[in-house]
Amino acid sequence: MSKKLLIVESPAKAKTIGKYIGDNYKVVASVGHVRDLPKSNKKAIDIESGFIPHYEISKSKEKVVKNIKELAQDADEIILATDPDREGESIAWHLAELIKNEFANSKVKNQKSKPEIKRVTYNEITKEAIQEALEHPRDIDQNLRKAQEARRVLDRLVGYDLSGLIWKKVRYGLSAGRVQSPALRILMEREREIRAFVPETFYVINAELQKTKEGTSFEGSFTAFYEKEPKTKEEADKVYNTAKAGNWSVKDVVETEVKRAPYPPFTTSTLQQAASTRLSFSPKRTMMIAQKLYESGHITYMRTDSSHIANEALNYIKEVVIKKFGAEFHQVRHYKTKSQNAQEAHEAIRPTHFNKEIVGYSEDQKKLYKLIWQRTVASQMQDALMMRTKIIAEVDNCNFYANGSRVIRGSWLLADPRAKGEDIILPQVKLGDPLSLINLKSEEKQTEPPKRYSEAGLIKELEKRGIGRPSTYASIITTIIDRGYVEKEGRILKPTDTGDVVSTFLENNFKKYISDTFTAEMETKLDQIAEGEREYGPTLKDFYKPFSKEIKEKEETAKITTLGEADPKIKCPECGNKMVIKLGKSGKFLSCEKFPKCKGIRNLDGSEIEKAKKLGIELETGLPILVLEGRYGPYVQLGEKNETNKKPRRASIPKDKDPSTVTFEEAVKYLSLPRELGKHPKTGETISANIGRFGPYIVHQKDFRSLKKDDVYTIKLPRALEIFAEPKKQRGFKKKS
Repeated sequence: MSKKLLIVESPAKAKTIGKYIGDNYKVVASVGHVRDLPKSNKKAIDIESGFIPHYEISKSKEKVVKNIKELAQDADEIILATDPDREGESIAWHLAELIKNEFANSKVKNQKSKPEIKRVTYNEITKEAIQEALEHPRDIDQNLRKAQEARRVLDRLVGYDLSGLIWKKVRYGLSAGRVQSPALRILMEREREIRAFVPETFYVINAELQKTKEGTSFEGSFTAFYEKEPKTKEEADKVYNTAKAGNWSVKDVVETEVKRAPYPPFTTSTLQQAASTRLSFSPKRTMMIAQKLYESGHITYMRTDSSHIANEALNYIKEVVIKKFGAEFHQVRHYKTKSQNAQEAHEAIRPTHFNKEIVGYSEDQKKLYKLIWQRTVASQMQDALMMRTKIIAEVDNCNFYANGSRVIRGSWLLADPRAKGEDIILPQVKLGDPLSLINLKSEEKQTEPPKRYSEAGLIKELEKRGIGRPSTYASIITTIIDRGYVEKEGRILKPTDTGDVVSTFLENNFKKYISDTFTAEMETKLDQIAEGEREYGPTLKDFYKPFSKEIKEKEETAKITTLGEADPKIKCPECGNKMVIKLGKSGKFLSCEKFPKCKGIRNLDGSEIEKAKKLGIELETGLPILVLEGRYGPYVQLGEKNETNKKPRRASIPKDKDPSTVTFEEAVKYLSLPRELGKHPKTGETISANIGRFGPYIVHQKDFRSLKKDDVYTIKLPRALEIFAEPKKQRGFKKKS
């Protein structure tokens, strides 16, 4: 029996697939990527030779690679069964290259002939799909692999060169990315709209009404709103008083029967959006859960642009709809992909077995699977029939409107009930019916600025503009949050001061390279490489030559970015000139406009920056202990930061502690520094307490005594003298031979 080695990415996938194939297969996982570009750009890419990447085995993957090589030596056939996308194709190619190199360099005598390396793909991890894939192996798609390589090299070139310039011009440690920077720009454009927004006052008048029946009894109430939004209180009061005193009746009822079509089955983008809205899952969390469901064989591949459903799956859905909801609700539907520059034609994200409504090992998996099941089944059902209703209520020539709807035929909403939304159900009334006023409200409101993007909203916008791909949406958001450019407030994404500075710098100096048009066009070019319509080297050369030239020019001309001008009333404390808003490591501050000639600074509110409070001098180093205020709150520091003390020792002050009340002893405790207990009465030498490598201890001259964990900052001199008076052997010390 021939020995076959099948390689996938994850151990979970290996375990699932192992159940479906014969004992002559050995299934092993690469645990993701096995090779990557080194961090140094000089070593990573040989630009002069045609952008040739130099790969290294990823750290922590040496054992995995060694194991795969050893198994390959003993195999008659090697099958690369990584994911069916560019990234999966890239991993398969790297594995093939490592295995080929191993055979080429092998010195084993009497080695058998090299095993054949094959590539298989599948869209779902089911027994039928795996067996079908194994019967139709193919070669590695070099065009697909080159497209992924081009993306990786391009991202490295942009990130390395732009980040280096930002370090010089803005602040050390900041970075930029080819796709992350346009996403940050989109958030900042909205933020500037919010800042520039000038609110206007208006009034909303609403009436809670009931249909009057025979003058005394009442039916269901509803809320109607005045047709206009008065701008002044006088106008609002006039309408309010008229409505309060007048007689109400139904002026008109407009009912329209409308059809509501089901949503298409999920793509990566729409799954992330729906999971965010309905389940409050972040895109990253959604993809991690979906990955687990896919690897367990419950859903199809979760990185896809396609809304297509295979014919076999359509038949299974039909059976479910007929059995669960009725044959009259079934309708075959075919959806076209709307995403720009859609990638490889996969299926939509759908269940692999529709007879299973609940699957998953955790509550999160069960929730996400239910969402996928409902959306997929609903997509193959008839339109829902709704009755849209508008009631126009009148009081002394003032019109109030109430809008609502009711479901006449649920159809697909039976499968996906949460899609129904917050429909307002109105009572049945007819023209001329008298109405009773239950309650009347007049509220002063202000127009609101545009809303910040949520995670779901940003993904929708990125997809709409052709920025990024299904596999990158979650990582884009994660990256800009991890870099400190954006912070989450619930599900809302808000740019930070750092994000403002970085985006403004890039917009002012590299507007072309972070524009929607350029980013989308580059995605199209990468797609063309994948389709064999473009070449790898010329595409990167066409981009990098002008880009690198512009980087060099900006090194000389680009100005350090400010966040704007300060209040003109606030003057520099050093020279009296105007001040500008800048970003420091601890947040925003005001700097003299003549910086670096003048280094005058103030707090953002214009107040003078308080000098550090000095608590005392530390025993061993002779350095002062200072109380300071930083980006993350108050802290204590050993010595001032200077050329000889570049990284001073720091420690946060507890949140429940008032910084102004911190004592020298408490600061020593926070910093875990030696604490002077007093002088020995006989020797006159200092006794001090400290925390060392093996825990707390006290020391007198060269005599060290260990302490209990909580003794070091509570022990007094008398107790220390008692401990030194005790023989060491009684305290657990072993005598050196």
